[in-house]
Amino acid sequence: MTSEPAIPVRRSRYADRLDVELWKYIDEVNSWYPPEIVAAPIAKQRAVYNRMCAAFHQARPEGVTTSDGLVATATHPIPVRHYRMAGNAAATVVYYHGGGFVLGDLDSHDDVCAEICAGTGFEVVSADYRLAPEHLHPASYDDALAVFEWVAATSTLPIVLCGESAGGNLAAAVAQATRRHERQAVGQMLIYPGLSSDETGRSYVEHAEAPLLSVSDIEFYRRIRSAPGQSQDDPTFSPIRDHDFSGLPPTIIVTAECDPLSSDGETYRDRILAAGGHAWWREEPRLVHSFLRARMTVPRAAEAFRRIVADISALGRGKWPY
Repeated sequence: MTSEPAIPVRRSRYADRLDVELWKYIDEVNSWYPPEIVAAPIAKQRAVYNRMCAAFHQARPEGVTTSDGLVATATHPIPVRHYRMAGNAAATVVYYHGGGFVLGDLDSHDDVCAEICAGTGFEVVSADYRLAPEHLHPASYDDALAVFEWVAATSTLPIVLCGESAGGNLAAAVAQATRRHERQAVGQMLIYPGLSSDETGRSYVEHAEAPLLSVSDIEFYRRIRSAPGQSQDDPTFSPIRDHDFSGLPPTIIVTAECDPLSSDGETYRDRILAAGGHAWWREEPRLVHSFLRARMTVPRAAEAFRRIVADISALGRGKWPY
């Protein structure tokens, strides 16, 4: 199912910059989840988003098994989904899904988690953290941290933190909070993460109206997540605003060239390196935000996803890829 993009100016600016296959993906996303949906009630946004995720969902690779469970906290249970392959895994990936802190659940990114499991042989634990606006910051962060602590307490395997978009923000915040934990993560993979609250960076200006994610979209999701009086300098809200980037695990950040968030990855890498850590940033050319969902039909996205899976595998085995 395809349609004409809802915002023609975005198409005209990027008409020759993006591959034909990627435009087909963008059109299909817009046919399911048009940009104007952000003005709809949250319940409708979620219903439409869930239908889109179901339409793009791929069957789990052969050999991947799953089980759902709950992580108990003092106030509420957090749903998780555990992915496994036969044999002894070398590491556990704790995965935080995207969706602007408003959308997504265990099903929305189920196939991505299953393919990471199959591609690495690692166990994957996907966290269904609480969403805004019903649960404002720090609810999603608290849940993300609780799932990490649960995995650390119940498994002896090395832990790799992984998240995409909003989930990349959570993975980074958890890595910063647990850098001195006795079970500190051995690595973190951040996929087009939103780490900042400063929109003066290169990509925020150059790609303010990029297809599938604009600066106005980012502002909407930030506002809806914020509690009254929310400080933009809170590193659990904006990890890039932390004042200490030392002691973090080896970090790989992968961004899309045509995405306002791309500069966050570059800045985060530079701050880790300046603090004496190990970090790598890769900007995938001629791709847009959410390209993981395009991996089955867009060659560039498929190649980028293969590199991401290989990087996760390397981090989990303590073999830095670069």
